[in-house]
Amino acid sequence: MTAPLDAPAIESVATRLIRIPLTRPWGPDVTDIRVVAVTVRDAEGGEGHGFSWTPSIGGAAVKALLDEDVIPAAIGRPADPSIWIDLWRHVHEAGGGGITTIALAGLDLALWDLRARRSGCSVTDLIGRRHTRLPAYGSGVNLHYTLDELVAQAERWVAAGFGAIKMKVGSADLARDLERVAAVRAVLGPERRLLVDANQRWDLATATTAIEALAAYDIGWIEEPLRADDLAGYRELASRLEPLGVPIAAGENLHTVHRFRDFLDAGALQVVQPNIVRVGGITPFREIADLARERGVELAPHLLPELSAQLAYTLPETVWIEDVEDAGFGALGALVAATGVSVADGVVSGGPSLGLGMQFA
Repeated sequence: MTAPLDAPAIESVATRLIRIPLTRPWGPDVTDIRVVAVTVRDAEGGEGHGFSWTPSIGGAAVKALLDEDVIPAAIGRPADPSIWIDLWRHVHEAGGGGITTIALAGLDLALWDLRARRSGCSVTDLIGRRHTRLPAYGSGVNLHYTLDELVAQAERWVAAGFGAIKMKVGSADLARDLERVAAVRAVLGPERRLLVDANQRWDLATATTAIEALAAYDIGWIEEPLRADDLAGYRELASRLEPLGVPIAAGENLHTVHRFRDFLDAGALQVVQPNIVRVGGITPFREIADLARERGVELAPHLLPELSAQLAYTLPETVWIEDVEDAGFGALGALVAATGVSVADGVVSGGPSLGLGMQFA
């Protein structure tokens, strides 16, 4: 993507670190999320809003990298997301991905928002809308819930009309995981899709044993069974699971299209889950989506439904949107105004009429 010839220069970029308490803590050490709100202004007075995001840790580091390295390199460049690759090369010595790409996302989202505002439309319509509605799945960070709390959550998801749900596994005792998965499957019945997420808690031997047992409950995928950077382990696990027909999903902790390509080249994943912020924003996310399509694997954006849906609407394929209970920015009261993205009866629809519609209070 080249910058429009008439794109004015970036004149200033402001950042603000916000701590947003979670209504339902994701664990004893994850009680809030951190957002770095980014506002970019161009030489003609245009303004765009974006953000970087982390769960509980690293927000101050992301803001510092933006303020000290990303923004000085961006000032004077065209106010257009096409500058992403040059900025990524600029910060690459601090890491090809991770804090660097999370920081870049804040500016990239703001530049997409600004570009759409210049055109008088939403980012979805700027890129090219292909959907107005997409399926959503209910998701919860619930390994610490009691069995009764977990069952009650599953019942809420069924009542809300979700056709698929995701729960956490990875207990120290496999018997506990099996009891919990069995209980949730009983609530869902045979017709709804049950996804499970181990959040990197297992080694190869433990994952093999656990997934062989969990497969009896017709799980739709096993997410992050191993440490996210253990490519050799994922390749071997995929080989072991092939007879069971259990897909492996991962990607929320992969940060560049290059790492996604490595995993796909190794045959290690059947579902890729890029987090739009962690990969660096909309610009690299679109490249990863193209790669997934080329390789014929399922794409399922990780978290951030108010953002993920807006980009998923532009994709040729039907993509599931993850809706973590009571964790959307709107539900947390974090936004100046609602984005218009809503989830009802297991379907995500709607969105802003201008830009991304995501300005933080």
